[in-house]
Amino acid sequence: MRKSAVFFLYLALTLCLVVLMFAHASASRRSGAETLLRNRAMVRDLGLTDLCLFNEASYTRHLSLADLHSPFQDGLVSLDHFPSGALAGPPRGLKRMNEKLD
Repeated sequence: MRKSAVFFLYLALTLCLVVLMFAHASASRRSGAETLLRNRAMVRDLGLTDLCLFNEASYTRHLSLADLHSPFQDGLVSLDHFPSGALAGPPRGLKRMNEKLD
């Protein structure tokens, strides 16, 4: 078998796999919509708050409830001593506030 034939066979197989991945994602999205609606209703009925992602500091446990200065509560130039503070990132509104100031 020629090398070009092997390449085109590989290319066709890869293209079929990509099409199957998109078909699977589409089917999963439709079936997951019902679960999402049930979860939303449960959260609304039980009055649940945000998801707790980290268990270290209060400002990484509940990201939507933290103020902008809580990582620096020990001092304005102190470093964040919890590793989850580096993973969480700044809140979304902080970028908009900085753009308004510039």
